Amino acid sequence: MRSIKRYILIPILIFALGAAFSLGFYIGQTSRPSIEEVAGLSNKTFGQPAEVDFGLFWDAWAVIQKKYVNRRNLDPQKMIYGAITGLVKSLEDPYSVFMEPTESKQFIDDMGGSFGGIGAEVGIRKDILTVIAPLEDSPAKRVGLLAGDKILKIDETLTADLNLDEAVRLIRGPIGKEVVLLVSREGWEQTKEIKIIRETIKIPILKWEMKEGDLAYVGLYHFTENSGNEFRKTVGQILEKNPKGLILDLRNNPGGYLETAVDIASWFLAKGEIVALEDFGNGEKTEYRSQGYEALKELPTVILLNQGSASASEIVAGALRDQLGIKIVGEKSFGKGSVQELEKLKGGSSLKITIAKWLTPNGTSIQDSGLEPDIIIEMTKEDMDENSDPQMEKAIELLIMDITL
Repeated sequence: MRSIKRYILIPILIFALGAAFSLGFYIGQTSRPSIEEVAGLSNKTFGQPAEVDFGLFWDAWAVIQKKYVNRRNLDPQKMIYGAITGLVKSLEDPYSVFMEPTESKQFIDDMGGSFGGIGAEVGIRKDILTVIAPLEDSPAKRVGLLAGDKILKIDETLTADLNLDEAVRLIRGPIGKEVVLLVSREGWEQTKEIKIIRETIKIPILKWEMKEGDLAYVGLYHFTENSGNEFRKTVGQILEKNPKGLILDLRNNPGGYLETAVDIASWFLAKGEIVALEDFGNGEKTEYRSQGYEALKELPTVILLNQGSASASEIVAGALRDQLGIKIVGEKSFGKGSVQELEKLKGGSSLKITIAKWLTPNGTSIQDSGLEPDIIIEMTKEDMDENSDPQMEKAIELLIMDITL
């Protein structure tokens, strides 16, 4: 891990040092500067690839300084930030983002503070800002925003050139103020503007009930810090009812904490069984294993997924299918199977970088491809209009057949 972090920092340090101490030398120069000496030292110390030619960067820098028509107004620090932004964008990973000091501070404040929002998890799918899932009892849910909706504009800003964090910052804002989203949806003939009033977002955890045929139903909305404790209480209440089967509904669950996913999977899996693998891309893998609560291991179970199921939802569903053969019903999940780490850089800037990908116990990557259900059933507009749920009906059917057999 440390070697990865050092490798990331090398070009940043080179850029910063060059800008601070060598700017005067480069102005008006078109010949290659002595930066190769610095790069050569970096190669020996940190193992930078020998084929990387940082002289090309400085050649371009020198041409800009000498020939750009508004060169007197150039801001070297802004140029450095732009170069790093381009460097990160070249990864073609929507979850890796460079943030300048102001953006970095706002991001860190948002992570720990209260904010106004619409109550929807969003992500980048095929370069388009897409709704992963609206949260239960949220402004987004109440105005009819659906998983899979594509957000083309936020107020007057086109989203095509925004990274994920920039889009989130525009959607969030003062509580009680309106945000207007231009939305495209499969089946619509044209885009529509959807107006949403921001609220303080409270993340729901779960609900449960008994259904026909003595089947327990658990709808898990999010993998928060408290979800593990709430699920533990729910398991106790369910077992008192002596159910014959269980429906675990992870539809529109955008994920959350890995630790919570492992904890919940532990109610189904024996102690030590793998829940997920974290693949760092260099041959190194970390295994996350069940705590072995096992209270639900023998209970016939069906999992419901849709395109709003992401991250921790996919980890739990993948683990239970791989380890216990539990069937998944519904639609293909979102495919958010990567791990990000926030690196604080010099001057208050920061880099949110993808460091690993999640794999199911059988080694299947969740990222991008998502999980394909064993039985695919899509929800149609007619289903939603009529308030019918063919996915739930199929899960009940499967469990009753299993119990009968």
